[in-house]
Amino acid sequence: MALDNPLSMFDVKGKVALITGASGAFGAVAAQCLSSAGCKVVLAAGTANALADVAKLCAGEVHQVNARPENEKACAEMVDETVRTFGRLDILVVASGMNKVAKIDDMEPETFDNVMDANVTQSWLIARAATRQMKAQGTGGKIVFVSSARGLLGHPAGYTAYCASKAAVDGMTKALGCELGPTGITVNAIAPTVFRSPLTAWMFEDTPEATALRDGFLARVPKGRLGEPEDLAGPLLFLASKASDFYTGHILYADGGYTAG
Repeated sequence: MALDNPLSMFDVKGKVALITGASGAFGAVAAQCLSSAGCKVVLAAGTANALADVAKLCAGEVHQVNARPENEKACAEMVDETVRTFGRLDILVVASGMNKVAKIDDMEPETFDNVMDANVTQSWLIARAATRQMKAQGTGGKIVFVSSARGLLGHPAGYTAYCASKAAVDGMTKALGCELGPTGITVNAIAPTVFRSPLTAWMFEDTPEATALRDGFLARVPKGRLGEPEDLAGPLLFLASKASDFYTGHILYADGGYTAG
């Protein structure tokens, strides 16, 4: 029984994971976490140099694919490349996406469409390709989307496209969780708030600007700090492993309690 060896429920050794957006902040965390836990990982991203840098941080077997899930063909090729390289696909982590911040009267419709395409349509396309492969294998699988606290809460600084897109990811997570439940494929999402990355590093500095912004934000975070990469690694390992077999359609907020209050 799992209760006799509970740590075995988190064992992902030998599993094959495809990570889109692997050169981004969350993608890099996922790559290091899953590879260090024993997964064979396929890293996909559109920036070859950044992708190579992430690959150097990974343990075990790593394969790189210089591509984005920007259309049906690209997504099918990513999954096919994963299967050609490692024989199967067990875990999909969708960490690709984008954000463009502008007030509604300044944002161009094309910009709004681009954010929705990158965060919603492309997530749907790669999940569709992965689902077909996982169904063909007949042994279930794990799909993990990357959402955001902004899928639940608005923001006054010009986040209409981003908030709308992440709310859509949350809805897609729930709908696919319901749809794929009988297949053994679980579909969940991790929704972080601000965590340390190259893009947010300035928020962790002791400058007047960073301190003022951080203090205002942390007033609403019960844990009293911003997120660190390791705060995302634990939830990801849970959602990628047998430990979460009875969990599907969930949005797991890695936010220090930000969305609880």
